[in-house]
Amino acid sequence: MASSSQSKSRRSYKLVLCEAAIIGYVAYFAALGLKWLDIIYSANNAVILFNVSVFTFSIVLVNLSVGLYEARLREPFRGIIRRVFVSVILSFFVVAIVSNVIVSQFAPHPLYAPTAVPLIILALVIFRYFIHSTDAFYSKPRLLVLGTGVRASVIEKRMRRDVDRANFDLVGFVKIAGDDSHEGIQNENIIELNVAEDLSNYILENDIAEVLVACDQRRGTLPVKQLFETRLRGVKVTDILDFMERETGQIVVDLMYPSWVIYSNGFQSQNYFRELADFWINVTLAAVLLFLTWPIMLITALIIYLDDGRRTGVSVLYRQQRVGKDGRLFDILKFRSMRPDAEKDGAKWASKDDNRVTAIGAFIRKYRIDELPQLINVVRGDMSFIGPRPERPEFVEKLIKEVPYYEQRHNVKPGLAGWAQLNYPYGASVKDSLEKLKFDLYYVKHQSLLLDLLILVRTVEIILFGKGR
Repeated sequence: MASSSQSKSRRSYKLVLCEAAIIGYVAYFAALGLKWLDIIYSANNAVILFNVSVFTFSIVLVNLSVGLYEARLREPFRGIIRRVFVSVILSFFVVAIVSNVIVSQFAPHPLYAPTAVPLIILALVIFRYFIHSTDAFYSKPRLLVLGTGVRASVIEKRMRRDVDRANFDLVGFVKIAGDDSHEGIQNENIIELNVAEDLSNYILENDIAEVLVACDQRRGTLPVKQLFETRLRGVKVTDILDFMERETGQIVVDLMYPSWVIYSNGFQSQNYFRELADFWINVTLAAVLLFLTWPIMLITALIIYLDDGRRTGVSVLYRQQRVGKDGRLFDILKFRSMRPDAEKDGAKWASKDDNRVTAIGAFIRKYRIDELPQLINVVRGDMSFIGPRPERPEFVEKLIKEVPYYEQRHNVKPGLAGWAQLNYPYGASVKDSLEKLKFDLYYVKHQSLLLDLLILVRTVEIILFGKGR
């Protein structure tokens, strides 16, 4: 049987190829349509083909960056439309820069891009609607879970929605001796069978593509022989931790056990060349953004000063000690968004609707303007653009004691934007820190240029639509 990962890979390849063909055709059709109107547009075939190719390549690349080809994309159709819109608009600027600045001899007519962009967006939205409503391209792999206890219940609790299970068909949960039935599965299909004798036949008869091992007690209860036979037939056997990591983009810290960590690739990057390249890329980008955004920063500082800075004499900038890579402390810089007496009673967690935030503070927080001074932290080498958000030492000391593996998030530099910020709402407690840590550790374990690009583009999308976290 084909594994679920192979099935999802084939689906992604088909999506890329089909959308590339659609984009190329629509972009070429737009050019031909304008060319037929000879009064408005005239260009040779080389110019048309060049711009069609740039449009196609850039949109597919940005689609990849914003997660439109991710198997674990958990978005309603409205969210997919928004991503398509952002992707095509970003590609519009790419084409403009490439065709008009880098290779100006291939510059298209001024009406070409404004004509092609809405047509491409319309075509991709229709195509995505067809996929979304029909589950075209592939049949869902059938999954069977071994276990009905606490470990298995993580699926019931954290993957309840249909969109969470869009990539597989969950057949049911097989009862295993030693499972905690009181805290386990409550509302799912529970299958009772003699696992020591009938498991492999059940898997074969029901066309199961993947078996998830999620029993609470493995010693003496796991049907090793049956699983061995099943694996020889080509059925994928996956640990529940690996499954959750793959499907949800998080590491379930509260279910981790030492042997899983030992046999995984760990949480420490060994790519020293990448770390060196990251430093120079971050410094260069930060310097460029400082040059481009200094007028916004100047206006923001002036407004904060006029709002209450002049009256209170408090600086428009806020310095606060944070924990960086390897536990080193540094002073983070932000525009002040709270009242001067916000911490008169000591350090407090920031909350979503914090009443200590000023009127101007709420606005600059929503659009992340308050974090622009952190570009200076990036230039200094304290932070990167992408990474776990840095926390205060007062909270870190407490969290290390209460949240398992929390210190592992300090294996990378903290960032202006992070994987946890994209996937979890505003956190203001130890419980929230545990949930965010699951995404932070996923980033630490899987950090790559492609993941950084995905986070960066999605962060820009959130800022543009005012959905800052």
